[in-house]
Amino acid sequence: MAFDRSKHKSCSIIDCTNDHRSVFLLPSSNPQKDQWLNFIYSGNAPTQQHTKYLYVCAKHFTNDCFHNMGQFRAGHAKRLKLKSGSVPTVFDSPTNLGQASTSSACIQLPLSRDVACQTDHMETRSYQLCRKTKFRSEGVQAAVSCKDFGVGTSDADPLFLSTTPLKRPAKRPRLDLDELLEDNPLEGSSIVEVSKGYDSTYDPADSITASSYSTQQSDDSSTPTHNSNKYIVYENCIMDLFNFCPVCTRACDVKTQRLGTFLSVKQRCPNCTFSRHWNSQPIHGSVPAGNLHLSAAVYLSGASFIQIEKVFNTMKLQLFKFRTYRRHARSFIEPAVFHHWKVTQDVNLQRLSQEEKVILGGDMRADSPGHSAKYGSYTMMDLKTNTVVDIQLVQSNEVGGSCYMEKEGLTRSLALLESRGINLDCIVTDRHPKVQKFLRERNITHYYDVWHMAKGLSKKLEAISKQKDCEPLKKWMKSINNHTFWTAASSTSEPERIAKWNSILNHVQDIHTHEDPLYPECEHAIRKTTDKSKWLKADSQAFNKLEKLLTNKRMLKDVAKLSPHHQTSSLEAFHAVTLCFAPKNVVFSFIGMLCRLYLAAMHYNENAETHEGVPIFKLPFPKGRKGECRVKKTKPTFGYVADMMDLISEKVFVNPTPYNDALLAMPVPENPSA
Repeated sequence: MAFDRSKHKSCSIIDCTNDHRSVFLLPSSNPQKDQWLNFIYSGNAPTQQHTKYLYVCAKHFTNDCFHNMGQFRAGHAKRLKLKSGSVPTVFDSPTNLGQASTSSACIQLPLSRDVACQTDHMETRSYQLCRKTKFRSEGVQAAVSCKDFGVGTSDADPLFLSTTPLKRPAKRPRLDLDELLEDNPLEGSSIVEVSKGYDSTYDPADSITASSYSTQQSDDSSTPTHNSNKYIVYENCIMDLFNFCPVCTRACDVKTQRLGTFLSVKQRCPNCTFSRHWNSQPIHGSVPAGNLHLSAAVYLSGASFIQIEKVFNTMKLQLFKFRTYRRHARSFIEPAVFHHWKVTQDVNLQRLSQEEKVILGGDMRADSPGHSAKYGSYTMMDLKTNTVVDIQLVQSNEVGGSCYMEKEGLTRSLALLESRGINLDCIVTDRHPKVQKFLRERNITHYYDVWHMAKGLSKKLEAISKQKDCEPLKKWMKSINNHTFWTAASSTSEPERIAKWNSILNHVQDIHTHEDPLYPECEHAIRKTTDKSKWLKADSQAFNKLEKLLTNKRMLKDVAKLSPHHQTSSLEAFHAVTLCFAPKNVVFSFIGMLCRLYLAAMHYNENAETHEGVPIFKLPFPKGRKGECRVKKTKPTFGYVADMMDLISEKVFVNPTPYNDALLAMPVPENPSA
């Protein structure tokens, strides 16, 4: 469709793409001015005074008139550079000029006096071709349509007049339709409307259908606020929605207020008295919902606010201060964590109280290595179901030193279990001397974890193997370590464990029959080997040191108490999870440390087993372990986070008093520096 010049005889701009970045001007002093005038007015240039500058769209120049056409098409340049002396020669473009009759085209009038006007135009006035599309804003009740001013245009293309200078923002490149639909299928309805023939300035939010749909979405209370989708929105994109009045399209007065991630925009039109107030997120009382939800998300996920703040600052995202985060934590988040843990703990303790025999494992984790720890958290775990049932946090100044924290944590945990009527069968721990004495005095069956003993034994064997004439022990270190686990798992009584343990001394000499009747011979098949050097000799230095290490009084006493069924490896795995929520290089308050331990326990309990009771593990074989596998959990879930977000938003925030009272009722020790 050819470009109709009869409608633009007094124009100094022909913009067929509605993209102001593709418009070029020619000063009046340029020698090509007459050629530009002949092109614009088809050879019938008027004799009256023209505007100081002439503007022509880039579509009316040939490709060889530009310096960087190739770079512009490849996307490496945002603006076309016109060569000096270029003259527009293309009268129409089938792909772009033909669209001028169906899409909006900007026409800028010269600064000349109109015959019907008594005064000069103060500034350049902007007319915009638009459709008779009804627009409605959320701030008005009536629908406003484009008015036909009857200035020589057809009904199909009425002119929408603005009496103030209107500088429209530069167009942003749209994504492909398929890509937008793939990123957000819910946006398909508005995107399809654009592809059906609406002009490039059409905004679905201004239409009646889109506005009513937005109102329905905002009024829908079935979806909680914290479960709503959130997006990153740029400030200039938000301002595009408020810079111009949706009723008269004139420039508006816009004021913004920010509070953390919250943005409030007040728009007022000085011409038609249109006004509206828009908030970027709901406000609960006096707290923006987004600020509270972000604080809860950071805390419940175990993240560090300092690291999150660095990310936000790098991306120029608006964020509240650390004191606001701490206020949210003290007032809402920590009381919710404390309450949720107590509820889930009561369920676990009620289940254990109905069992006849309960096998528990206990171990302490200090917040720093050595004897300078401030906090010691003692964890009690049900080894049958691999579930954390209790955590006791002890501060060093409560018991007179960090070396006494483990016994105190065990004492408090056993007191809680006894008060809930739990019948304890046995407890599995490491070989802590104070714990041994305490459980022995309480007549509680006590077993030692095999891994802790094997770890200590391996260190001693490695030290012996480095001595003179003891190098052959290096070949037997792995076998002796396996023998430790086999002795504990295959024995049913303490004498049987001792008999099997001592059999290793004959085995390393290639002797597979033993004098002890509880274990008379080795269970493996007898094989003859040609390599005699791997067997130890009875009179060698290596064998004598090995025998002295394996048969000393303390070693035999510990072997007799090796756990035959369950170990504390699950506790060690839980301690690794705790590092994600309470790292040792970060200082926390007593309540902060306790709540993070509770979060780690809830995370571990949720991902310890599936709903069918089957452990969710996988066994990778990394090259670094030389053929040995390692146990690794599958992808975790975070259902407890969703439950606590519901608790914070729907209960704790509404009435925080009972939750805060429960947390404040817990005794908190004084700071050691006090």
